[in-house]
Amino acid sequence: MNLGVDHPKAAVVAIDCHRGHLDPAVATMPVSAEAAERVIAANKRLMDWCRGVGIPIVHLVTRYRDAEEIRANPFWRTRHEDPSATRKNVLAHNLDGMPGCTIMPTLHDPADRVVDTKKRYDCFVGTDLDFHLKAHGINTLILTGVNTNSCVLATATAANVRDYAVIVATDCVDTMDTPAHHEAALLCIKTAFGWPLSTDEIMGLGLERTR
Repeated sequence: MNLGVDHPKAAVVAIDCHRGHLDPAVATMPVSAEAAERVIAANKRLMDWCRGVGIPIVHLVTRYRDAEEIRANPFWRTRHEDPSATRKNVLAHNLDGMPGCTIMPTLHDPADRVVDTKKRYDCFVGTDLDFHLKAHGINTLILTGVNTNSCVLATATAANVRDYAVIVATDCVDTMDTPAHHEAALLCIKTAFGWPLSTDEIMGLGLERTR
């Protein structure tokens, strides 16, 4: 498969695979329990395979010092003020010290890299993600996590305009919104930003080992 790079060197960018979305016991902005179970299992399968072939895992974790860092976003403020909004709990999401800021234990290996300064949908904003990837010669990103139609879509867009080859692992992403939002986001990505592929398809790409 032609990914548009001469020598692909890949990393997984796991977006918000934390308890704040995926652990029903503590999640402040949860996906459904069924979706959480499915996403966790799919991510574990992909990540275990990637570790085995030397593809690094970089976890991006949303963490805010206080609610004002969230409230500074005008649209998010309106979500908080709208009781019918899916994301109405946004001002109470993943504040520093909350259990939701913890990566799901089954998905975290001590050898993984962690960037825990994410504060907006785009994983590159306000983090050292781009610096870390380029320092290690990464030119191909495999995106996983939550939510397909916000953080995954925004990060796919941002990675594309930074000239990374972008793959979205379709079985490893989902949303707290509707299936239609999930499908629409994947369609946008496929049309303009990268390749939505299943884990089986990713395993068949022959991506270069990075060890």
